[in-house]
Amino acid sequence: MTQEEIIERSKSTPRKYLTFALPNLSTSLVMGFADFALFTLYARAYELNTVLVGIALALGKLAVASSQFFFGWLSDSKYTKWGRRKPYLVILSPILTISFLLLLLPILVIDYTNTTALFSWLLIWNIIFNLSYGITSPYLSWMAEQFTVEDRPKASQYLSIIGFIGTAVMSVFSLLVLTDFDDKLKANPDTIPAEFLYSVIIFSVLPLILFYLTTFLIQIEPHFKIKSKMIQNLKIILKNRNFLLVTIMQGICSVAFIMIGQTMLLFTEKVLKLKDMDYYIVAGLMVIGIITAIYLWRKLIEHFGKKKTLLYVFLSAIIFLPTTLIGAIPMDSYLIFGIIFILGIAACLGGWFLFPNIMYADIAEDDEKETGELRAGIYMGFPSITLNIFQAIGLLLLGFILDLPKGLGFLIWGPICSIILIIAYLYTERFIKIDFDWEKHK
Repeated sequence: MTQEEIIERSKSTPRKYLTFALPNLSTSLVMGFADFALFTLYARAYELNTVLVGIALALGKLAVASSQFFFGWLSDSKYTKWGRRKPYLVILSPILTISFLLLLLPILVIDYTNTTALFSWLLIWNIIFNLSYGITSPYLSWMAEQFTVEDRPKASQYLSIIGFIGTAVMSVFSLLVLTDFDDKLKANPDTIPAEFLYSVIIFSVLPLILFYLTTFLIQIEPHFKIKSKMIQNLKIILKNRNFLLVTIMQGICSVAFIMIGQTMLLFTEKVLKLKDMDYYIVAGLMVIGIITAIYLWRKLIEHFGKKKTLLYVFLSAIIFLPTTLIGAIPMDSYLIFGIIFILGIAACLGGWFLFPNIMYADIAEDDEKETGELRAGIYMGFPSITLNIFQAIGLLLLGFILDLPKGLGFLIWGPICSIILIIAYLYTERFIKIDFDWEKHK
């Protein structure tokens, strides 16, 4: 008799889905800020040399890639009275809170006009912040352990929607609060603007509150026994050909999707000339569009299966992204096209957001069917290594594209992303397996 036959995952309810998803609000918010606004904060407001800022942030990316793998791998190794994952949530969430707070508010402790002190502060606390962000691997390992294969698309839907709300809050904060922070700081160097200070404090304590809340509300995961040692677990996943192929597929896609995420609103501002109320209308529609798309794609997964739905996501993006070229056609107003454009992008992003957590949870369970051991942590954490490498390539490529003369890059980034996703489509169709026979038997 297998572990699967002995141990049953509990019935999933809306409360369980929400309890599981809540911490993603805080992690999306703090990492979203680190990805999108930290460079601006240190370069503009604190006036640190951009090369030094780039070095510190790049080293942070290396730290997060290693920490997500390490803590996922480590959390597989011992089952405690609190299960495998909860101890890491309890230990790492206070570190995530403290490091984010100090990362954004060096002015509380050091003389931010001292370049050496400011660079050292950014480097140290950014690395600590990214290391503690490794909490996400033990946390997301619950996708495989807490939910059945039938329930995972809905769990991912909750996770994606809650996470995107966090990203939206971060975007609004960046637009309304961060844009004039440097002017206020220069006008009164000894005083932190109240709206910035209180916002950062609230954002900082959210990971602690939500991870602790989930730790105490969600039940301990079933005890799937793992007898093999840590090194053996690493060797086993590296021999899993399908897992490695899926990891590479995610990497290829991430080159395009990180370019889309970084450029979509900038495109509406720079090329479509939307501003003030028009810009906020489009930004609001993006939030509504992604949340709606996540739900619709989840329903398609239930009807068509994961692989066919993923291919439809790619096809939608491949067909739609070249519309960035329409920006070269003079118009009196681009608002209507801007609305259509942002809803199309939202549909593509909403579909992609659903898949990574589902895929790796299912692959971990597929491995458990063969080996008798559910290594959810290492299967969830290992892809972060290749993902961060591919994302770095995407950001580097985007920098060169947007630097092209006469604004050409802002027109052609869409077709370039489309070409990348054509490669991902053909690769996925040929090599990837994410629908398993045991699902049909269930």
